[in-house]
Amino acid sequence: MAGNNAPLGTPTKVTQGSRTKGGIGESTLRPDGTLKVTGEFAYSSDMWHEDMLWGQILRSPVAHAEIVSIDTSEALAQAGVYAVMTYDDLPTDVRHYGLEFPDTPVLAQGRVRHHGEPVAIVAADHPETARRAAAKIRVDYRELPVVTDELTATAPDAPLIHENRTDHHAAHVTHPNILHRQPIIRGDVTEARRSADFIVTGEYTFGMQDQAFLGPESGLAVPAEDGGVDLYIATQWLHSDLRQIAPVLGLPEEKVRMTLSGVGGAFGGREDLSMQIHACLLALRTGKPVKIVYNRFESFFGHVHRHPAKLFYEHGATKDGKLTHLKARIVLDGGAYASASPAVVGNAASLGAGPYAIDNVDIEALALYTNNPPCGAMRGFGAVQACFAYEAQMDKLADKAGMDRVEFRRLNAMEQGTIMPTGQPVDSPAPVAELLRRVKAMPLPPERQWESSEGADVRQLPGGLSNTTHGEGVVRGVGYAVGIKNVGFSEGFDDYSTARVRMEVVGGEPVVTVHTAMAEVGQGGVTVHAQIARTELGVTQVTIQPADTQVGSAGSTSASRQTYVTGGAVKNACELVRERVLEIGRRKFATYHPAWATAELLLEGGKVVTDAGEVLADLADVLEDEAVEVEEEWRHRPTQPFDRHTGQGFGHVQYSFAAHRAVVEVDTELGLVKVIELACAQDVGKALNPLSVVGQIQGGTTQGLGMAVMEEILVDPKTAKVRNPSFTDYLIPTILDTPTMPVDVLELADAHAPYGLRGVGEAPTLSSTPAILAAIRNATGLELNRTPVRPEHLTGM
Repeated sequence: MAGNNAPLGTPTKVTQGSRTKGGIGESTLRPDGTLKVTGEFAYSSDMWHEDMLWGQILRSPVAHAEIVSIDTSEALAQAGVYAVMTYDDLPTDVRHYGLEFPDTPVLAQGRVRHHGEPVAIVAADHPETARRAAAKIRVDYRELPVVTDELTATAPDAPLIHENRTDHHAAHVTHPNILHRQPIIRGDVTEARRSADFIVTGEYTFGMQDQAFLGPESGLAVPAEDGGVDLYIATQWLHSDLRQIAPVLGLPEEKVRMTLSGVGGAFGGREDLSMQIHACLLALRTGKPVKIVYNRFESFFGHVHRHPAKLFYEHGATKDGKLTHLKARIVLDGGAYASASPAVVGNAASLGAGPYAIDNVDIEALALYTNNPPCGAMRGFGAVQACFAYEAQMDKLADKAGMDRVEFRRLNAMEQGTIMPTGQPVDSPAPVAELLRRVKAMPLPPERQWESSEGADVRQLPGGLSNTTHGEGVVRGVGYAVGIKNVGFSEGFDDYSTARVRMEVVGGEPVVTVHTAMAEVGQGGVTVHAQIARTELGVTQVTIQPADTQVGSAGSTSASRQTYVTGGAVKNACELVRERVLEIGRRKFATYHPAWATAELLLEGGKVVTDAGEVLADLADVLEDEAVEVEEEWRHRPTQPFDRHTGQGFGHVQYSFAAHRAVVEVDTELGLVKVIELACAQDVGKALNPLSVVGQIQGGTTQGLGMAVMEEILVDPKTAKVRNPSFTDYLIPTILDTPTMPVDVLELADAHAPYGLRGVGEAPTLSSTPAILAAIRNATGLELNRTPVRPEHLTGM
């Protein structure tokens, strides 16, 4: 019967405003939110299996050495040990893997190339037994000279990190230790220099940042009766993992079944494999389930980090403040293995001019092979390092021109129609000037907030609860920055996603099930997919199935792409389901109501209605025992590789923009910094879930804060050993470090994107760091051309 108990097919009016609750544009709550904050959420490290073994990895204590010999006999003889494996024990001839090309050995082969490289793996009946057995493996190393920077990497007699390279970048670089190089050339910089009234230069240093996710790498591999393996894993990209794992195991992909387990954060650090292959190898060798969980120390060696960088920038401008040219050189340290470094180089180069209109550009970006820790994907992906440099340059230029720093940026800001240095026109809204105007117009926080009638609140002072100052020598500074970040995979990558949507009646109610391989790493995709299904299918009850490889690839949860691409796939599949459901309705009920055969029918609030708002039937009556299921791929418009010599090409599908204003207070005597406020204005195209959007902006902003004043992996320049692999020595922001973060969200739709949305999560990570540095410079008058800023940089000690 129809929802109003009228005879089937009797038209009645829909109540005004009966839009399905929980759809696009609403701040629906996350289904995993309460579980996570109460500690009840099941992460991958919580998994358990009967008769389970524990895996342990033996890692290299040195950064570069020949492996003379490995003796595993003592480890194998220990009670409780089921297996010990080295490179020679691997089951197939495929013994390397990699995101872009396979240069990373599953276990070290004859040589280790970085501190902490896996050398052997152990399976035992208790984690402590596994650790003790690993410690009994005897490895004889003959240490080799280390390569740690551009000078040592490109010297004529430099040790080669990878001899006999065969990857597709090898023929296009001038030295084998240069992993990839990308120039971007447009206009004539030499000629433009002549029209510049002044030129400013800068050399900038950007430290190595860790993703610092709270859930270390972990997973469980279970051998199956068909000779395959089931892997339960915390990752960012199930199908990429599968592509790399199966050949090493010697199994067809259909016999390596992967299911996403609870992910405790990612930020790029889970795009590469960590313990996946090791767990599967041990499970297949022993015939028992094997669980591996890294501790925090291991985690620092178990994933890639953000590339440290040296950046050399030259800008010219006329006396009225118009930019004439940019010449830049960006050198990224990729570490021992390639990971995503080539793509990071492409981003750094193509976005190296920032969100500004500059007709004459000459940018060179490159990544090096060194014996430092491998670097790859991290939130912001190459654009972060460039933004730090070009925003410092904008302040220098504004000061030279005698202009307000925000107004100088607005004068040169790109807009829709601007031609990028790659020759690609910006064909969607680019409200750079408006974002700057908005963030500058936000009210400033009150000064001297630590003062009160009851006395000083030390939590508001530099140094905080350490009670180092009561306001003596504290100076306020304000700084601004804006950045540009691409959305989605670029440079001709076939970026697509897949969604399976099923609509049926369960218990007399219409229910929608959405199944994708999207890795939910905390970004809130599980909420957005349900919102899309409710909007497109008019059904309240939506179930999100666990992500696994039993459905087509969703690509990586990175590059701010999942809401765009997998959201687009869900939307596309829902639209096809809707059409089929409506066709069932036309076919089934046309005899009751002949107008149905030609009417424009819609789904809304669990009912079939006409575009005139007439209720025709409940969806449950339409579907009855029928179910409609669709699995569809969805692609954004194609991109193309950048020209290897000029960097020209339609390389990016979409851009996102964010601007920040930082307010800091600095104790100039002690070198302590307190970030008081980080205000942000960002264009998101369309806020599908406004609450999640603000959360993403604030989260990205906080990571930028960490990079500005505390986070850096320290590597000994003589030995290439990591000096601070723990949260005791590698500091990340706590709630006491996190400032007020007002957010102004713009919604200027991108006509090329589903719902007009724009990727959100990465852009605020770009501009928050240089805004803080600008504010500290404003407070102290110091140049500060490196990040993070430490107390000794502010006091001269």
